[in-house]
Amino acid sequence: MTDELIIGGVSFHSRLIVGTGRHRTMQDMVDSLEASGSQIVTVAIRRLDLDNPEEKTILDYIDWDKYQILPNTAGCRSVEEALFVARLGREVTQTDFVKLEVIPDAKYLFPDPNGTLEAARQLVAEGFKVLPYIHADPVLAKNLEDVGCVTVMPLGSAIGSGQGIHTGEEIRIILENASIPVIVDAGLAVPSDAAKALEMGADAVLVNTAIAQAQDPSMMADAFRKGVEAGRQAYLAGRIPVRTEAIASSPTSDVPEPVVAN
Repeated sequence: MTDELIIGGVSFHSRLIVGTGRHRTMQDMVDSLEASGSQIVTVAIRRLDLDNPEEKTILDYIDWDKYQILPNTAGCRSVEEALFVARLGREVTQTDFVKLEVIPDAKYLFPDPNGTLEAARQLVAEGFKVLPYIHADPVLAKNLEDVGCVTVMPLGSAIGSGQGIHTGEEIRIILENASIPVIVDAGLAVPSDAAKALEMGADAVLVNTAIAQAQDPSMMADAFRKGVEAGRQAYLAGRIPVRTEAIASSPTSDVPEPVVAN
């Protein structure tokens, strides 16, 4: 397929964004990135050890010429923390892209809508290309678009839960109203979840735990790549409408009566 995903004026041919957390080894991470075909890789800046320049971090294992680094503010519980980490991420990765997360809830890890909107407004004013992680709230999604975010990233279900997409109806409303890319983030467990999101019209998905914690991360990354491609192709092809009654697939008129032997 030749249609491209455009985020913040930058074009990408892959619609699978991958995370770097929870991999068992750095080699698993590198191999799964390659197998995924992804071009955007998100990295939690707060979880990097930047105090010791001799110590390797995740960023040292990623080919910056091949991937768009997407620093994120994971682990930030307040607006102030998210702003600080976003600015630090820009310095470290030399990009204006930032995945914004403001999550005060340590148990369920649901994002703070008010804090996310406030932080997004400030970051946009500072020239960031903001990709905010949110609950699947259509009103919040539109407000974030209005303040200048380059995407919205509604969750499918709780982070790392592997429950799949529980917020389908809300995501459909977000898609109906959005004029920026919508990226389904969190809770996806298997490639069919990614395919479902793309079939609905989502522009991309972000997957981390489902790949990183799979028994074979590279194989799962490749499977997610194929699921995303299939979902996008199905969306472009145009699915048949859902009906309450059956419709025969073979003709029912002008069909000769069967010959019954005596």
